[in-house]
Amino acid sequence: MSSAAELTSQEYIKHHLTNLTADAQGLCSMDSGSVNPCDGFWTLHLDTLGWSVFLGFVFLYIFRSVAKKATTGVPGKLQCAVEMIVEFVADSVKSTFHGTNPLIAPLALTVFVWVLLMNAMDWVPVDFLPWIISIVGGVEMSQVYMKPVPTTDPNMTFALALGVFILTIYYSIKVKGVGGFIKELTTQPFGHWTLYPVNFILEMVTLLARPLSLALRLFGNLYAGELIFLLIATIGLFQLPVHFLWAVFHLLIIPLQAFIFMMLTIVYLSLAHEDH
Repeated sequence: MSSAAELTSQEYIKHHLTNLTADAQGLCSMDSGSVNPCDGFWTLHLDTLGWSVFLGFVFLYIFRSVAKKATTGVPGKLQCAVEMIVEFVADSVKSTFHGTNPLIAPLALTVFVWVLLMNAMDWVPVDFLPWIISIVGGVEMSQVYMKPVPTTDPNMTFALALGVFILTIYYSIKVKGVGGFIKELTTQPFGHWTLYPVNFILEMVTLLARPLSLALRLFGNLYAGELIFLLIATIGLFQLPVHFLWAVFHLLIIPLQAFIFMMLTIVYLSLAHEDH
């Protein structure tokens, strides 16, 4: 795929929304029209895994380098930016988390920066990475499948939300005990014992809705943004000013979604630490 003009808009968008995947037989594609479609039940999204791990290492490298070179004098621009992020996250934790747990602030920082970096891949032009891969690999762009934004993959957002959910359950049981956790699920909002089954159903729906909404909110916003970038790319030569305007709008969307994910993580863990 050398350009969007050589394909219909539908084919172009479908191609860019297809992950690079692998099953038990090796590399494949979820696009049924590809040369090597996936036919196995279990598949790995290699682009999602690769970019998320890479961006995780970028986060660790930058923050570790700044920590090692930190000075009490006039800080450099990078140190100043990192300190602002750390202070911002620390203030968010102090104002929202009402328990005592040294894990929450580092977890919130990791969630915020990692999700921010993954969201920021949305700024990379949609044809840029496939074009580089096609040149390096000596293959046609029509055979290059690459989704560089991990948070446009529901597998990634649900994995993040599942991690938060597991921590929520763990600290709920650790702080309140098994009996306290079960009591919390059965005795509210209605106090009478005959309504305990109703309470349990309502509380379980609420509990399970948290990771579901956490994952779908992040995925939906980033997927919609990526889809609009792809639609803009199909208009050809006149895409640049429109692409720029949408990219500027993403200056708000990308950090906002990372902030919301971080804040909801803090809120859920704060609720898990309430032992009254």
